[in-house]
Amino acid sequence: MPPLILRILSSSVLIARRAGQVIRDVLNGGDLGVIDKGENDPQTEADRQSQRCIVSSLSHNFPGVTVVAEEELEPTVADDKDRVDGFDDDVLVMECPEKLRDVQEADVTIWVDPLDGTAEFTAGYLDGVTVLIGIAVGSQPIAGVVYQPFYRKPSGALGRTVWGMVGLGIHGEFYPTTPLKKKIIASTRSHRTGLVTAAVEALQPDEILAVGGSGYKCLLVLEGQATAYVFAHPGTKKWDTCATNALFRAVGGHMCDVKGNLFEYHQGIAHVNHMGVIATMADVNWYVSRMPADVKENLSKA
Repeated sequence: MPPLILRILSSSVLIARRAGQVIRDVLNGGDLGVIDKGENDPQTEADRQSQRCIVSSLSHNFPGVTVVAEEELEPTVADDKDRVDGFDDDVLVMECPEKLRDVQEADVTIWVDPLDGTAEFTAGYLDGVTVLIGIAVGSQPIAGVVYQPFYRKPSGALGRTVWGMVGLGIHGEFYPTTPLKKKIIASTRSHRTGLVTAAVEALQPDEILAVGGSGYKCLLVLEGQATAYVFAHPGTKKWDTCATNALFRAVGGHMCDVKGNLFEYHQGIAHVNHMGVIATMADVNWYVSRMPADVKENLSKA
């Protein structure tokens, strides 16, 4: 039998794809069932159904693993049609990194964002929507799945899966490009504040990509369409960053807060990334050094 960590990642790939189909089905049904959780923080029926699919599947397949998901929902059992029991063969054939072969269920925390980019989803900006499943061992993000349900393939089919693990790199439908010669910063579309603007402007970018969804912005950086994702705001949570943090680590990239501190993902850790996020493939120390002192000070007080 393949090592546990490969089985968790393999299962998560299929689960994320099923959750993406759930999201598309809700959109096609026409009733998003929007609930306002707070300022610029909506929840839809797609969030709820996707989370039930993911959490029910993971908890059934790996009952000893801790699963932390974004939405506060009443306990329920997912319909059988939405529970995923199988495995993705492309993951299972990989050679598990030696240091991860003996991981036990009690060592694992899985962070789930069932629909990252909900504000964009409700506004019709569907490129920014992703399903995020991040797998941590102890405090470290070691594997992740990003599913983009509205990515349109050349064939016209919708959806793509990007997955990876530290020691194995990134796989799936992952399309890296030639490194950029310009400084292009991916930043928020819907949560712009004075601190966010000051942090981005301090980098003197050649171009700013104002797009939605933490997962989508990270994909832009990982594939080389942006040089960094910078968000000086306590608006992301561990379920927003665990999956993509693992992907950055899998290919030698970097994710940290605006002070350069690395994120931890063990059970019981505070959910909020209070000091914002910086993600880049190179020169992370330069980005940290350019963060204005007042930005760091104000985030520390938030």
